[in-house]
Amino acid sequence: MVLCRVNSLNNLLMTRISTHARNVSTTRLSGDNTQDKVKGKYDIIIAGGGMVGCTLACAMGKNSLLSKLKILLLEGSPDKKFVLKPEYSNRVVALNQNTKSLMNSIDVWPHVENMRLQPVRHMQVWDACSEALISFSSSDILDDDVAYIVENDVLLEAINKELKSNAIQNVDIVYGAKIAGYDSPKALGREMRNLVKMENGDCYSCDLLIGADGVNSKVRQSMGVQYVSWDYDQMGVVATLHLAEECENTTAWQRFLPSGPVALLPLNSTTSSLVWSMGTAQAKHVLSLSDESFVDELNDALWKQYPRSSAVDACVSWVGAALRRAGLPDGAQRQLPPSVRAAAPASRAAFPLGFGHSARYVAPARALVGDAAHRVHPLAGQGVNLGFGDVKDLTQFLSDALYAGLDITHPSPLEKYESGRQRHNVPTQLASDALCRLYSLQLVPAVLARSVGLQLTNALHPIKKMIMSHATT
Repeated sequence: MVLCRVNSLNNLLMTRISTHARNVSTTRLSGDNTQDKVKGKYDIIIAGGGMVGCTLACAMGKNSLLSKLKILLLEGSPDKKFVLKPEYSNRVVALNQNTKSLMNSIDVWPHVENMRLQPVRHMQVWDACSEALISFSSSDILDDDVAYIVENDVLLEAINKELKSNAIQNVDIVYGAKIAGYDSPKALGREMRNLVKMENGDCYSCDLLIGADGVNSKVRQSMGVQYVSWDYDQMGVVATLHLAEECENTTAWQRFLPSGPVALLPLNSTTSSLVWSMGTAQAKHVLSLSDESFVDELNDALWKQYPRSSAVDACVSWVGAALRRAGLPDGAQRQLPPSVRAAAPASRAAFPLGFGHSARYVAPARALVGDAAHRVHPLAGQGVNLGFGDVKDLTQFLSDALYAGLDITHPSPLEKYESGRQRHNVPTQLASDALCRLYSLQLVPAVLARSVGLQLTNALHPIKKMIMSHATT
């Protein structure tokens, strides 16, 4: 019975795909008093070919049911030949275990390993205004690495290698695609379809339009959904750093300063990547410094003793003593971060930081993934991982819909995707926002509350494990 049902579904899918796959490059449609040349008809169009968009196309191409659909990926940048340079890029991502599993499932991870990555086996986060800290290690997540630091361009190249391989036959890619706008689903014969208009006059149609086009998503704007956003009046300063001494360098370091967190992410035994959040005016000042002055200011940020409250120090000391008496970690197992010797030439840059969340991830025949749906402060390193979680869930729900005999635009799978992802993404975003705001306060009660909270969280292993479990899914 099961085999008969599968064969019946496959036959139904093949019939449907052959219908949708017709190339109608000579057909012309009337809409809004204009004539749009339809260059191709697709089941799914993905607008945006960044890391999340390309991964979604790859995941759909690898899925046994979705691979029977015709998919178009529109990427605004030209197709550039990638060369792995000895120098590290200044833009990196911290990939969690869930993302690694996704990349393994679509055969991308071996390409990353063949280029380069650095495992993070330990993490230490501490407050510049007190002695409080929290540390994580690989043993906290069942002997897996805490994360993996990978350069953005390395990861994108790995995804593209698999996407363009012979293993995927149903995905077309258009590079240099400049999208002029989108028309709401409208009737093309007996079908209701989206229209994607290009600046060169071409037009593509599809059943399901997916926006993977970033923070300023045009797909989201075309959906007319509410988008909650605010700026932090901060910038993230990034750079590639050379350490003063060679070390194992598998620890990620993050210190919360009064001006914002500064983080060192390991790249190899002598090199780390910097992500330093600070006010916009300060960021512009830091970018204008000479190389030597920049390194001096960075080392100050990592090592400088900031003014402290005697009341906070006394309370933190008392809590630490109580934890020791109870046989729990007291936060005293502090390790010292490495000193920075130099910044790689021309590696300093900055980007604005903000928060954003779309009230809806889906609309009739449309869906959002990645930064098009949500934007988060980088202090927890979760931004791109949330996007990859979107990819995994959307692919699964659409595949389940086809197996159940539903269309990919049926409201049920799209609404399941939206509700499932929002239940995960919103708490992560709000927690990151709350931490950003809490650590920006220098009032004694705020410093005391966060210091004691950090101590207690570090001491209670089940809570640490719960935090890591949420961060890796």
